[in-house]
Amino acid sequence: MSKKQDLDRLLEEFVKNGPSGCGCAVARKGETIYEGYFGYADREKQIPLTQDSVFRLYSMTKVIICTAAMMLFERGKFLLNEPISEYFPEWKNTMKARTLSDGRVETVPVEHPILVKHCFSMGMGIGYGGDDLTHREAARVRQELRDTVGKYTLRQDIRAMSQVPIAFEPGTHFLYGFGHELVAGLIEVASGKTVGQFLKEEIFEPLGMTSTGYRFFDDIESRMVVPYERDMIGRLAPSTRNWDERHQPDEVYEAGGAGLFSTVRDYLTFTQMLANGGKHNGQQIIGRKTIDLMRQNQLCPSALEDFTNSYNAGYGYGLGVRTMMDLASGNCNTSVGEFGWTGMMGTWTAIDPSEGVSAVYMHNMLPNMEEYHHLRVRAAAFGLVE
Repeated sequence: MSKKQDLDRLLEEFVKNGPSGCGCAVARKGETIYEGYFGYADREKQIPLTQDSVFRLYSMTKVIICTAAMMLFERGKFLLNEPISEYFPEWKNTMKARTLSDGRVETVPVEHPILVKHCFSMGMGIGYGGDDLTHREAARVRQELRDTVGKYTLRQDIRAMSQVPIAFEPGTHFLYGFGHELVAGLIEVASGKTVGQFLKEEIFEPLGMTSTGYRFFDDIESRMVVPYERDMIGRLAPSTRNWDERHQPDEVYEAGGAGLFSTVRDYLTFTQMLANGGKHNGQQIIGRKTIDLMRQNQLCPSALEDFTNSYNAGYGYGLGVRTMMDLASGNCNTSVGEFGWTGMMGTWTAIDPSEGVSAVYMHNMLPNMEEYHHLRVRAAAFGLVE
């Protein structure tokens, strides 16, 4: 069995060779069994990374978004096997790209509609980028939207993207991307509130997540960790790119796939709620059986083949989360049904309801070196479980 000192040493080693700073916490059945912060939130100013340091979540936003949407599912606001066009009528006549034998690409109507569950499970056919017809059209549509309206809303984005031909028949492949924007839009349609308002009222405030949100408030901006980038020979420097444009108070887009910031402690509270049957301080935030549904693999064999790589070994993909299916293939010491996700700049979580355990690790660095860092943290964190 590993010791807390082993995790300390691992994270200390990380900041010598990887990110400027990192934080990690592990909890079981409401009790924090490990918490550690190492290195700097701002290396140049020698500001240490602490429990109050705020990280950009990027795709770890997705776990919160899909949880929020599933709270509405269990209130009867939508069904997973309904066409998404029931909620966004402009998606009724979806087209798909089809490559002909001579290499030409044509667009034809889909044989089956995009279902709500395809949006959760990344089977709806629009990814985050590429040079095929689908993604060239997505880029064109969004540029046209920017040229026309400037800063556009989630609803405007969803309406515009309905023009894009999807890359395959819905549900037949895994393509990481636009699906969770539709899930976020579904939250707005089903609740009658903005995504940010629903998250604040239904998740952040009940859980006491006081440092989590889309837009900077109070002293959040001053507590953000500096985003770093490593060059080809490993030198670390503050990123010159603007990573916080959509956190500014005048922004209007609230994304489903990214966009939230948080602290290790805030996110640990959220994951502990999921690890312990949806309860927090006696309040039922989401049903235990709904959480079980979220962590059921949704991918058909061809989609599972798209999803699987060395980082995701042993996992399938459920309703917005990876889910452990085979411990031997995954070479990991969690449990079947452990679930979670990762963020582009190095954030990671694993949630194990069978043990009531959750672990959260965060850094903000590109490239994020996720396989090196996260799989080691996973081994050490779950090694703490008695």
